[in-house]
Amino acid sequence: MRLLLHLVPALATLLRVGESYTIRSSVSWAVTSDVVEEEELDTLSDEAPAVLVDNIGIWKQAYPSSVYRDASEKKPDQISKSEDVSSASRVFSYRMEEVKVPSSIPTPPPHEEAARVARYMAHYSDWGHLATISTQEQIEGLPFGNIFSVSDGPADNSTGIPYFYVTPMDNTVTDLRSFPFASLTFSEAEGDFCRKQVYDPEDPRCARLTLTGKMVEVGPEELDFAKEAMFSRHPVMKKWPPGHNWFFMKLVLQQVWLQDWVGGVSVIPLEEYFKATPF
Repeated sequence: MRLLLHLVPALATLLRVGESYTIRSSVSWAVTSDVVEEEELDTLSDEAPAVLVDNIGIWKQAYPSSVYRDASEKKPDQISKSEDVSSASRVFSYRMEEVKVPSSIPTPPPHEEAARVARYMAHYSDWGHLATISTQEQIEGLPFGNIFSVSDGPADNSTGIPYFYVTPMDNTVTDLRSFPFASLTFSEAEGDFCRKQVYDPEDPRCARLTLTGKMVEVGPEELDFAKEAMFSRHPVMKKWPPGHNWFFMKLVLQQVWLQDWVGGVSVIPLEEYFKATPF
């Protein structure tokens, strides 16, 4: 009986505390006396996450401050709230009609046509995983991987050669200046095909392609094509901060490695690879 008398006040206290919280998507939020209806919350479009307050700050977090320069940076008290949100949004967004991609991505070629599958993946992949030999102090000489947006040409002009838009501030670019060879891997899991077929990303039928070669800076003679290739597929890049000294690179291929079915892999001769078409 004494135990019960002690438990009742404790339970009452917990209930009083619980009245100030409500559960939404398994997260507890404090409720003030000024209760806001859910419909009203949806209309507060002028509220934005704190990460959007300063787009310059976002770039500073992405790259070391020792190599960051921007003479046009404003002080926080000089930037209005509307300017904060809109400027950050402009850096990371773009109108969808600016992206020149096929109206619909065709289904992959038959797995027996290895060269076509490789060209298909190289053309229709928007990003890949680039592996380099690291120059970072803690992992010097070890493999280091990074994600990059890529393009082998505009939507209607596939070259099979991946192009990149990079900054010297990136650790990967530092690696490449020390040792310019790299491997770029694509997975068919990037799109919808493997998901629709219920293939795990490691399932051999969910194709993966690795292109290995030498990363070189794009020369003046093909700079216009590199710009068209990258900016038509990734138009937001045109608005990235110029102070980061962006430039174009491409991967000069030495090996094309493909697994697109059970029973082994294919090392596709470069002549066959470039002769094939993804269309």
